[in-house]
Amino acid sequence: MPHPQAKIHRMFELIEPIATVTFSEVPNEAFLALGMRNYWDGYFAGRAAPLGRAPAEVVHAVFYNFADGEVARHIPWVWGKTTPEEAIAVRERGSAAALRQMIVELADSPGLVRAADLATRAAVSAPTEGRVLYAGLRALDVPEEPVARLWHAATLLREHRGDGHNAALVAHGIGGTEAHVLLALSLGMRAEEFGRIHHLPKARLDAVIDGLRDRGLVDADGGFTDAGRETKGRIEALTDELAAPPYDVLSADELDELVAGLEPIAAAAAAADD
Repeated sequence: MPHPQAKIHRMFELIEPIATVTFSEVPNEAFLALGMRNYWDGYFAGRAAPLGRAPAEVVHAVFYNFADGEVARHIPWVWGKTTPEEAIAVRERGSAAALRQMIVELADSPGLVRAADLATRAAVSAPTEGRVLYAGLRALDVPEEPVARLWHAATLLREHRGDGHNAALVAHGIGGTEAHVLLALSLGMRAEEFGRIHHLPKARLDAVIDGLRDRGLVDADGGFTDAGRETKGRIEALTDELAAPPYDVLSADELDELVAGLEPIAAAAAAADD
């Protein structure tokens, strides 16, 4: 059944800190132990592994928001050190271990088992068409162990939403770097201060901002215009709308139960990450 958009957005807020334990210290150390040179090698090996040995151009297209050339510094180099199959296993083990450390006694609670069951039911229920990374993850086995299963379900739901977000960006003619500029502005930051793009050559970033200015989305000072703010709002609303299908399999009561079950887990994971 369809659920209110606010509830779908709340699920995004709860899923994010659980799924993103994958980018924390424990999984990173596990990838370094395989021979990765740095954090980003492990990031690309782990996140791209469900796509198999897809070339850098394909990973760049699927991930959408990396600057030109960034993916190619890691793919296919990482596949000389590990295989996609091994990367999937290492990522799952490291992520489950990290989540367990972060949420302490909640890891062994009946509430976590129930949340993992509900989240997994939602996560494996949505259509895969047009959702490339989500489809890759859906082809993997669902872990048995509850903490790993919860992490896996959160990752499925996160990448399902991400695939939809990319579709919303494409529909609005917003490229990957442009999306980071709009996100930075929505957070009250200048584009050149934002972590994901501050390393870009000034000329390249300036060209992106100039393009947004030409379209009337950014003003002379590099801030949002009303049209820019409205465009960003439309993209976020469409992203929530496109993220809804997995939750259709849950009743309103089950979704409420899932939200309540995830809240302490997400809070503990977010606090540990801080």
